[in-house]
Amino acid sequence: MSQTDKSSAGLTRRSLLTQTAKAAGAAAILTAARSALPAGGAWAAAAPEVTGATLGFIALTDSAPLIVAKVKGLFAKYGMPDVNVVKQASWGTTRDNLELGSAAGGIDGAHILTPMPYLMTTGKVTKNNQPLPMAILARLNTNGQAISVGARYKDLGITTKAKGLKEAFAKQKAEGKDVKCAVTFPGGTHDLWMRYWLASNGIDPDKDVSTIVVPPPQMVANMKVDTMEAFCVGEPWNAQLVNQGIGFTALTTGELWHDHPEKSLGMRADWVEKNPNAAKALLAAVIEAQIWCDKPENKAEMCQIVSGREWFKVPVEDILGRATGTIDYGDGRIVKNSPEIMKFWSDHASYPFQSHDLWFLTEDQRWGYLPADLDTKGLIGKVNRQDLWREAAKVAGATDLPTDTSRGIEKFFDGRAFDPANPAAYLASHDIKRIA
Repeated sequence: MSQTDKSSAGLTRRSLLTQTAKAAGAAAILTAARSALPAGGAWAAAAPEVTGATLGFIALTDSAPLIVAKVKGLFAKYGMPDVNVVKQASWGTTRDNLELGSAAGGIDGAHILTPMPYLMTTGKVTKNNQPLPMAILARLNTNGQAISVGARYKDLGITTKAKGLKEAFAKQKAEGKDVKCAVTFPGGTHDLWMRYWLASNGIDPDKDVSTIVVPPPQMVANMKVDTMEAFCVGEPWNAQLVNQGIGFTALTTGELWHDHPEKSLGMRADWVEKNPNAAKALLAAVIEAQIWCDKPENKAEMCQIVSGREWFKVPVEDILGRATGTIDYGDGRIVKNSPEIMKFWSDHASYPFQSHDLWFLTEDQRWGYLPADLDTKGLIGKVNRQDLWREAAKVAGATDLPTDTSRGIEKFFDGRAFDPANPAAYLASHDIKRIA
């Protein structure tokens, strides 16, 4: 045998031994993870197919369940010790990394704006408009966002009603100024809250102002240098704006629509299909974290955790007040024990009501992000995995689960109502819209 043949044979033997060791190690990790699963029949034939996944998050308070599940070892508790929770710079970055998937250096799932999985599944916001099937496994929270306005408008008495703002914007536009209102992603929740509020006050978000996109962590800095007049974003950035004296909160989004749905846990559909048991394990961990985050006695610790350098890297004071129900609007209004507090579990905050997804799709149709003839029912049936949520909730030991996929008729601050059985009537009730 030649020296080359000997070397090749040795390399082959070494490669085989290395691969065998790696396989044995992976099997040992998986076995250990499975042995750590909660006792009971639910996991007897449903152990996770994998022990890890990569999940993205934006520095917003409503990402807390993912962070807490990681820090508190809840992913490991349900057989997923290798889950990584990775910060994303913007919702655009979240989308790009979901398109890549973890195998290509991206992510498998994320804390995400509820409309995004639908916009991605239809290919409306993806590269080359190629559809990327997504799944919504849970709602992460209700409430907890706000619309903030620059300090120069503080004396106009702007709340949910904004007549003075309409007049001020019109005057600035007549003088040649480009009046900008910032949101976080086209067709996302913050975009829709801003559009709803402006339009309900007679301000066309496409004609009377310029609606621009700014990543959540950059909102305060941009307001400070006078880039925009108003923005809509989640906490803690509205509170930080007030704490720095740069502007004020006109309204919390819960005042626009009480207990409105907000972020979701979204996953690539192919990952869920390949790893259905792992998806349920992830979901069970997140649900347990949501229950923990919603307990008043845990709020201070939750805020301390997420404020850390590896997570939000912001003062805990910017998070704690609004997370515990105290809202300093920055214009003299201070509300304690606000009914619009961010909820992670209570009042079915975690359950992904299909009727809520229908509202988001209807609003995206209203503003031209989605076509008027979209099969909304069929799309929701593909993306919304409330079936997995129910299974995972039982594994997590949750009780008092919703009995219907609809929360019924929803009412808004301006007197309008959304009946999931008749979205066309809701659209017809709006004067400012892009849909005919």
